[in-house]
Amino acid sequence: MQMLCFRKWSVQVHLAIMGLLLAMWSCSSCVLKRDAVYGEFSYGIIADCQYCNIEGTGVRKYSLSDAKLEECVAHLNTINLEYTIHLGDFIDRDWESFDIVGPIYNSLKMPHYHVLGNHDFAVPDDKKRKVREELDLPSDYYDFELKGWRFIVLNGNDIGFHAYPEDSKEFALAVRYYEQIELTSPKWNGAIGPSQLKWLKSVLRKACRQGKKVVIYCHFPVYPENVHNLWNAKEVIGIIEQYPCVKAYMNGHNHDGNYGIKNGIHYLTFKGMVDTEKSSYGVVKVFQDHLQVNGFGREDDRMLEIR
Repeated sequence: MQMLCFRKWSVQVHLAIMGLLLAMWSCSSCVLKRDAVYGEFSYGIIADCQYCNIEGTGVRKYSLSDAKLEECVAHLNTINLEYTIHLGDFIDRDWESFDIVGPIYNSLKMPHYHVLGNHDFAVPDDKKRKVREELDLPSDYYDFELKGWRFIVLNGNDIGFHAYPEDSKEFALAVRYYEQIELTSPKWNGAIGPSQLKWLKSVLRKACRQGKKVVIYCHFPVYPENVHNLWNAKEVIGIIEQYPCVKAYMNGHNHDGNYGIKNGIHYLTFKGMVDTEKSSYGVVKVFQDHLQVNGFGREDDRMLEIR
C-alpha cells in the first residue's frame, strides 16, 4: 500500500515538473515570438506636417495636412508605441495654424515630442520666442532615455534667420555667421551653435560611458551632401563620428527623403507629410542589432543594421 502511494506521488511530481517545464518553454517561445515581431520597443516618427490653411501649389498640399495628421494619429494610437516624435515644420506659417494641428497631435495616447523646424518660426516677430512654449518643449534642444537608448533632440535653428526677430542680436549673429563663412547654402537652413555643440559632446560622452546606444534627431539633415543640409553639417558629423555609441541621425526638412551611411552611422531623412495627397510617416522598431523602419504612405520600409 505504501509502495502504491509512493508511485502515485512520484507520478504526480513528474507530471508537475513536466507541466512546469512545458509552461516555461511556452512562455519563452511567446517572448521570442513577440520580440521577433515587435522588437524591444517601437516609436512613431513624422516629418514636416507643415499645415497651413492654404491650398498650396504643386506638390505641397498645406491644407490637407490636418486630415493626414488626424489619420496618422488615429493609426499610431492603435499601436503599442513608447513615444512619437515630429521632426520639425509642424506648421508652414501663421500662428493660428498651431490651433488646428496642435490638438490633433496632442491626442496621441503615448508621450510625444517635437523638434524645432524653420517653418515653425514663420510667425510674427513678437510670437517667435513663444514657439517653444506652444510646442511644450523643455528646451530648444534636449534629450531623454529609454530602455538602454538615449535620444538627443537638436535645434538646427540655433544660428539662423528664422527663429529670431530681425532687430535681435541673434539675427545679427546669423548675418555675420553667414557672411564670414561665405555660405552658398540657402538661408532657409541653419546651424548649431558652440554652446549646443558643447552640450552635445557632454551628452554623447556620458552615453558612451554608460553603454547607451544613441539616436540623434534634428530637423535639418547633415548627410549625404544635399542643399537642405545644416550650414555646419561637416562640423556636426565630425563630432558625432567620435562617439561609437551613435547609431543613427534622423531628420526631416528634405521632403523627398534621403538615406546614407557613413562610418557606421545611418543618416535617414523622412519624407514630408505635407507633400502630395498621400500621407507619410513611420514606425521604428528597435532591436539589439538593427532598427526596422516600417513606412506608411510615401515613407519607405528600411532595415538599418547596428554596428
